[in-house]
Amino acid sequence: MAAEAFIQGFGLALTLILAIGAQNAFVLRQGLRREHVLAVVLICAVSDAVLISVGVFAFAAAERVMPAVVPLLRWGGAAFLLAYGALSFRNAWRGGEALEAGAGGPRALRPVALTCLALTWLNPHVYLDTVALIGSVSTAFPEARLAFTVGAASASFAFFFALGYGARLLQPIFARPLSWRVLDVAVGCVMWAIAAGLVLG
Repeated sequence: MAAEAFIQGFGLALTLILAIGAQNAFVLRQGLRREHVLAVVLICAVSDAVLISVGVFAFAAAERVMPAVVPLLRWGGAAFLLAYGALSFRNAWRGGEALEAGAGGPRALRPVALTCLALTWLNPHVYLDTVALIGSVSTAFPEARLAFTVGAASASFAFFFALGYGARLLQPIFARPLSWRVLDVAVGCVMWAIAAGLVLG
């Protein structure tokens, strides 16, 4: 039962986290820049592990809170995603050194970490996926909740470390400013599409 719960948790979490979003795009960007990669992937993975644990071990309580919280998360998340998308479009329009993987000195850890935390904790999909969905599925393993939680959290760690450090393989492509412009446009479109979906319910 424990092995099955671990596999189910790993597979479910990996499926959910593969979706393109602001968090994944940010991790990819930091990996391409080779800038504070370890801190970024740890913030994302540990945050996911915390939320997954909340979903599994306190699902009943979270479910009672969600009806009042979901509308606030939806509108706040939509506003945040619209602003983030606008910044991406602005970066694509301007181009220049800020979009070159190795250009200029590295940014300080504090603003990078704060951005990563915002993209993680202000995204309503994170709560709906990790707390509500994973939490509800975990009820099928009442005797193996710990194994299910470890499996789901392991998927998050595996994905973010692969994305952050695997992004270096794309370095030759993103050494060209045009590639960064294309990435920023794509990110902006995805962010605005997600925001539209949130606003439309």
